[in-house]
Amino acid sequence: MAAVQDMMENPTDAGAAAFLAGVCFDADGLVPAIAQQHDTGEILMLAWMNRDALAETIATRRVCYWSRSRARLWRKGETSGQTQRLVDLRLDCDGDAVVVLVDQTGVACHTGRRSCFFRALRGDALRVIAEPQVLPSTLYGDEPASD
Repeated sequence: MAAVQDMMENPTDAGAAAFLAGVCFDADGLVPAIAQQHDTGEILMLAWMNRDALAETIATRRVCYWSRSRARLWRKGETSGQTQRLVDLRLDCDGDAVVVLVDQTGVACHTGRRSCFFRALRGDALRVIAEPQVLPSTLYGDEPASD
């Protein structure tokens, strides 16, 4: 498979600082981050980033989030191997949400599904529309997988 062409130019320190200055973090110092597969548009997950997670993501091109449950940086794939490589980073008009366009390796959801959005309203019920591609125990062993 050919290497993915980054949409984002190589940011300078000044560019990274300008992006971070545009982000309106909430009272907890967080901003919602929507991870989207860059080539298909598939929404993979919603997570949270703080300033350090965003700065690391920009610097390394490997997506890093803030784990609210663990109260620490969470480098996507550090336990499971299901990594996200940054392709582009976008800030919404109010500065209070980011879209992280990624090249996802494997599944994005801790349930073993490609996307965290695997349930949908169908008629009068909430239905599962995607089955796991891999067992969570295969990804995480005994470690709790959810964030």
